[in-house]
Amino acid sequence: MSVQYGEWNFDERPPDREQLNRAAAMLVPYGPDGESNYVNGGVGIVFRAFCTSRESRSETRPLCLRSGAILTWDGRLDNREELLRKFHDILETNATDAAIVAAAYETDRTQCFARLIGDWALSVWEPSTRSLVLAKDPIGTRPLYYTFDQTKVVWSSILDALVLLAQKNLQLEEEYIAGWLTFFPATHLTPYAGVNSVPPSCFVRLTPGTRTVSKYWDFDPSLKIRYRNDRDYEEHFRQGFVLSVRRRLRCDGPVLAELSGGMDSSSIVCVADTLFSRGEVGASWLDTVSYYNDSEPNWNERPFFAKVEEKRGRAGCHIDVGAENGPPSELDGGRFAATPSGCIPQTKAYREFAAYLDTHGHRVLLSGVGGDEFTGGVPTPLPELADLLARARLVELARRLKAWALNKKQPWFHLLFDAASRFVPATALHKSPPSWLLPGFAARNRSALAGYVSRLKLFGPLPTFQENLASLDILRRQLACQSLPSEPHYERRYPYLDRTFLEFLCAIPREQLVRPGERRSLMKRALRDLVPPEILNRKRKAFVVRTPLLTLTAFLQSENAVPRAQAAGIVDGTKFSEAILQATQGQDISLVSLQRTVVFEHWLDQAIWHNLISGVTRSVPSDAEHRLMANATQN
Repeated sequence: MSVQYGEWNFDERPPDREQLNRAAAMLVPYGPDGESNYVNGGVGIVFRAFCTSRESRSETRPLCLRSGAILTWDGRLDNREELLRKFHDILETNATDAAIVAAAYETDRTQCFARLIGDWALSVWEPSTRSLVLAKDPIGTRPLYYTFDQTKVVWSSILDALVLLAQKNLQLEEEYIAGWLTFFPATHLTPYAGVNSVPPSCFVRLTPGTRTVSKYWDFDPSLKIRYRNDRDYEEHFRQGFVLSVRRRLRCDGPVLAELSGGMDSSSIVCVADTLFSRGEVGASWLDTVSYYNDSEPNWNERPFFAKVEEKRGRAGCHIDVGAENGPPSELDGGRFAATPSGCIPQTKAYREFAAYLDTHGHRVLLSGVGGDEFTGGVPTPLPELADLLARARLVELARRLKAWALNKKQPWFHLLFDAASRFVPATALHKSPPSWLLPGFAARNRSALAGYVSRLKLFGPLPTFQENLASLDILRRQLACQSLPSEPHYERRYPYLDRTFLEFLCAIPREQLVRPGERRSLMKRALRDLVPPEILNRKRKAFVVRTPLLTLTAFLQSENAVPRAQAAGIVDGTKFSEAILQATQGQDISLVSLQRTVVFEHWLDQAIWHNLISGVTRSVPSDAEHRLMANATQN
């Protein structure tokens, strides 16, 4: 994905050229295909291109519109053919995505955003109205951050530029930290107070002294898809999934796909191979990357991804994530990490992946994120039962309770109670925050620490629709936490998070997705001729990994476990040490939260070292802390 940086001084004072040059230097690792600039009056914009398609190599960005507005586009437009037909009178058939978006914006202004299907982020500077518009696609796959005060607005695709060029000390955003330590923080937040992220499916309009955040599109709860037989659902699923994969294979070079051996990644690879065999994609070829760890007794994925490789007739890149020789010595090449999740130690596995990516020229990586959440990966009847309960379909409820009770081998009234409990007030659903967090911090951030959980509404959209949106919100927050990869830079694409495909999954009956004894029923039926049966019929890919527990033990035995975050008013060092001891003794303690606390401490140490945040003593992480940080990135 391409990157941009911009400044707008409200008093029309020209932007600081040195500041723009420093920002441009930070963008270089993410945009190897050239730089373009726009400077006029109080506005300065820097754009670095990262091209993945034939059309993108001829795009002009920033783009000056007929109205005088300046549009900077970073994205992949999946419905370009549809929009080309709409604007055929003013666009050529080989128009770039940026030109298509420009035509749509000139015609409908911000109302056009709802019609832009794909992964994208954009900015529009409008001199005539003295306003700046920042927008992102409904899933939020591409980052866009901004700061705003009484004198200027600064925006950027990478958070580093806003933070390191701020020329002032920043305050921690407690809600972000709380969300990251337990689940994932809200999409509009960053670790720094006053530095914001554009939320998915929204646009932010900034003018001198005002800021408005507006949602331009959302899933329609009234959309219902009902067919007479299973075959029609299967055909619709297959067509929708194939379309989603085809959209993400729009590339003028080779594509790399993650292949874990699970149903999600395997289905992507098998469908992509089918499209390649038909000559329906522009990408050169498809490679796969698979990870394994023979030191983990419960993790044996090689037989499954080998089965897919056997079907496609070629082996992929195999990376042993258990073959580390000592702790990593660097964090992401020594580059400052703007967020805690960016504190990624350069493990041997990471270096192998980066080398393979660079050697083979891959710029696009396909990921199976989202498949488990939306295709019935969790075999629970509760959403379906909640639908029947909310609509008072008591006869059908009794029938389904009986079927599921037999399958689950538990009393039907337990299932009914669990389904009904989803409608109770949200405060009753909150779990206790980690015991090592200071009480004041925990009290101020209860909602974030609980993952922003909310109860189902009895009236309104179906409970299954509400739960789909809740699952999507979690994935949006997860994606918002990810840092852009650099050196080499590449673009992640998510076939299961295609907007058109998600609309279909949200509109069909839940019983199509999950049935008693049939996890992912619709997906298995729809793809049975494309995916090896060993993959479709395997048990759910879930296992317990020992490595986090082993590294926690090493951390406890190495050095003082008192966290530096205590000085920031977040962590109680004594209770943190006690929690590590309890975890190593097999007690029920969240390993993910423990690992993230260690990562947060080191990230905070980095921020202090760069004079971004004051008031906390800096120290050097131990070898055991490095190993904990490496493990935390896998969670």
